[in-house]
Amino acid sequence: MKKYIKIATTALILSSSVGCAQQHVSAQNTVIPEQTKQLVVVIADDWQTTQAQLYRFEQSESGWQQVGDNYSVVLGRTGLAWGIGLHPEQGGLQKQEGDGKAPAGIFELGTAFGYLDSLQTNLTYQGMTANDYCIDVKGSPFYNQLVDKSVVGDTAVKGSSEWMRRDIYSQDNLYKKGIVVKHNSENIDGAGSCIFMHLWRAQNKPTAGCTAMTEQNMDSLLAWLDKKNAPLMVSLPKQQYAQKQVVWNLPSIK
Repeated sequence: MKKYIKIATTALILSSSVGCAQQHVSAQNTVIPEQTKQLVVVIADDWQTTQAQLYRFEQSESGWQQVGDNYSVVLGRTGLAWGIGLHPEQGGLQKQEGDGKAPAGIFELGTAFGYLDSLQTNLTYQGMTANDYCIDVKGSPFYNQLVDKSVVGDTAVKGSSEWMRRDIYSQDNLYKKGIVVKHNSENIDGAGSCIFMHLWRAQNKPTAGCTAMTEQNMDSLLAWLDKKNAPLMVSLPKQQYAQKQVVWNLPSIK
């Protein structure tokens, strides 16, 4: 019998290696854990923009070094708002369910997922089936969790708009290849759910709150990421990135 995948820290899981429970960090200069050797950095012009640039960095003896070229991604249809991740709680607009905003902050990257039997990646991979849903229904005991309908039943997935086999239900390939972004790992009801990196419709087509890119760039990202390097995603407007760079020990963006 399948187990549930967990985006967060309290669900049963489909894959036993989704990742460790998220730890909240109170000291600002210890936001990036020592074991993290890979960073995916997404920089937007401001809080409202729907487009951004993605950079990849690896930790070396001399500090963070950029890997390859940066490339374009799209964000939520209404921009960014602070999410719940490894970063200390921030003032300002907070991510909420259905607000169309991608979460800003620092987040663990979890399981890779998709329609295929396998992908070229050193992340844990879970192939999705027609029974797999992410629950975005406020008040659900499975809120912000990936579940198997054959295990939890039809009632548990009723009302969810996040069927993971979009090629079957929505006739698109947005979730053909993707990565779980571990936002709201404690599954706080209404604080935002089902945050992924996935394929985009087009460069001028924002998402409902995820970060999306071309399939070619997703392939490069997946091939580079390695769960042994405890990869994180940093997503911020450029002004906030400049403010946090030193205190959060973030890479310099050239």
